[in-house]
Amino acid sequence: MYGFINTCLKSLVVEKYGEEVWEKLRLQAGVQDTFLTFEVYKDEITMQLVDKACKVLGVPADMVLREFGEYFFEFCKRSGYDHMLRTLGGNLYEFIENLDALHSYLSLSYQEMNAPSFRVEKNEDGSMHLHYYSDRRGLYHIVPGIIGAAALDFFNIEISMEIVNQTEEEERTGKKEHIVFLVTQNPVLPYEERKKYSSSPPYLADSEKQSETQLNNEDPEKAKNTIRDRGNLVCPVKKSHWKTIRGIITLGRGKLLRGFDPVYPKSLWIDTKTFCNGLPFHMVFDKEQRLAEMELSNQLERKKEELRILSKHLEEEKKKTEALLYAMLPQHVANQLKEGKRVEAGEFKECTILFSDVVTFTNICAQCEPIQIVLMLNTMYLQFDRLTTVHDVYKVETIGDAYMVVGGVPVPVSTHAERIANFALGMVIAAKGVQNPVSGNPIQIRVGIHTGPVLAGVVGEKMPRYCLFGDTVNIASRMESHGVPSKIHLSSSTYQCLKYKNFEMTERGEIEVKGKGKMHTYFLVRNKAATENEIMGRPVKDLDSGHASVQSFQEGRTETAPSSHQTVNQTQQEKDQTTAIAMKYIDGPTDAQNSLKRRNQAKNADLTAIEKEVTHTTRNIPTQVSTCKKSNIPRSDHLSRLQHNQYLPCVSLEHHISTPVLVARVKPFKQQMERDAFYYS
Repeated sequence: MYGFINTCLKSLVVEKYGEEVWEKLRLQAGVQDTFLTFEVYKDEITMQLVDKACKVLGVPADMVLREFGEYFFEFCKRSGYDHMLRTLGGNLYEFIENLDALHSYLSLSYQEMNAPSFRVEKNEDGSMHLHYYSDRRGLYHIVPGIIGAAALDFFNIEISMEIVNQTEEEERTGKKEHIVFLVTQNPVLPYEERKKYSSSPPYLADSEKQSETQLNNEDPEKAKNTIRDRGNLVCPVKKSHWKTIRGIITLGRGKLLRGFDPVYPKSLWIDTKTFCNGLPFHMVFDKEQRLAEMELSNQLERKKEELRILSKHLEEEKKKTEALLYAMLPQHVANQLKEGKRVEAGEFKECTILFSDVVTFTNICAQCEPIQIVLMLNTMYLQFDRLTTVHDVYKVETIGDAYMVVGGVPVPVSTHAERIANFALGMVIAAKGVQNPVSGNPIQIRVGIHTGPVLAGVVGEKMPRYCLFGDTVNIASRMESHGVPSKIHLSSSTYQCLKYKNFEMTERGEIEVKGKGKMHTYFLVRNKAATENEIMGRPVKDLDSGHASVQSFQEGRTETAPSSHQTVNQTQQEKDQTTAIAMKYIDGPTDAQNSLKRRNQAKNADLTAIEKEVTHTTRNIPTQVSTCKKSNIPRSDHLSRLQHNQYLPCVSLEHHISTPVLVARVKPFKQQMERDAFYYS
């Protein structure tokens, strides 16, 4: 079938059921999204679409095909075939009779079209038998939809069609399916309204009926003379073209002729010049012109489809580029850089920073090949990166074996310490699945965490990085460097943030920290309210129900044999390859947000108080000015009293206002009152 049919089916589904239904139907059928009008596609594609439409919509096949037939008729009209369809006949019988002629004409354009064939027979009771022949099985339910829509639109009648016979006549007709429909006409409008749409007035129809009866009772020679004589008469009534043709070719007592054998003259009856001047050559070259137009239209459709595919690929590449950019920089920072704007540094009152490194990393590098080090770090960092998605923390950078993460930056959140703590627990679990290339045992990492204020901004133009600055970064690095293998080292500020958050922590005591002196530190042991699968972002299993934690990082654990590590690592990698499930956190307003809210509330209260004072004072201005005018005080005394606020008490309000913005709102009232006082004085 041509792509015109599949395009019509797509348009039907999209208009009546939506784009989502079409996309689901298309994916189940395994076909492309668009079809070229003049491109030939396999019949199986259309059959597959119809079959999947029945399953997706939950509608029987006969209803789907009938609805498609009705829509196909409207689709043809909208596609420019309306005028062509209206010229097929003056009634439904003639319309159906000329459908094969229409298909023959369209075959000049659609050269590979395999159209069905129609034959119609009139019955004495006014009904018709429609014979439908097709090479394609199972599509005959489209016919009632198409014929019914055409009868209602063109001839204003409703029809009912039922199948009376169904056979296969492959040998006799060359077609595989032969369906006979009984067509019954039911007028939609009464006779008084319907006669407005009839092709000829009733008196003309009666006269023509009498003429046909008279012609049938006469000899053929007399009939020819009668027709010639009537042609010479001047009749005020305009005859119907269809009735005229029928009257001409209906001779004798026979019925309407179904065909005739053409007879061609041996020579032209007119000279060549007259023939060339009078013959409409545009009819001769109509086929070639239409084929050229079709070829041009086909080329345009192909170019349009190529542009659509290129646009789709461009959008996909754009998304890949943006994903890569957002992996290197925060999204709002990346968007500002793309727009050519300068990214201002931002101050964060409180955040939590984590540093980690691999224990004895220098010794491992000295005893291994570089490729082994790269593979080890890549395996470890891939699991760490996955954990950043689970806990929604920002990865700042990696330098060698050092891994730096921050919570609460660049988006401030109140649960920054909880997020980093759970992330650290996940790091220790993930590190046990990475082998030391020297010993074959799991690697050990040190983790240090500190909470405090930082300044964040973009540094440099080439390979820009979003960096953190401040003493908080230094202390977090010291927590890591002074930590213990496979332990999570916390500062006192981080301990205070996690103190009442269902985390088990042990006190390490005071230690000497380089550059900071003595500091009281702690170790994070486990999360008492979360399971390992929740922390690692894996699907939670039924066995993980309850709040018993499986993260215990005490020293002296029994180690497995190196031979069993491979099985453990493979199982661990298979678990971590699943989609990361984000851990849920309940974030309240941060301290900075609460402080800003309190300042805004205080400012609004001050503005309300000032507006009330100014309104009260301006109401008393006329009284004060009139008193000033009636008194016999010299002008110089008025000025001195104005300057000392004796007449205008509201001016003294500026001595009680601390916000400069509010003072600026009061000064215009003072200046206006001074001008009024000068005027009255």
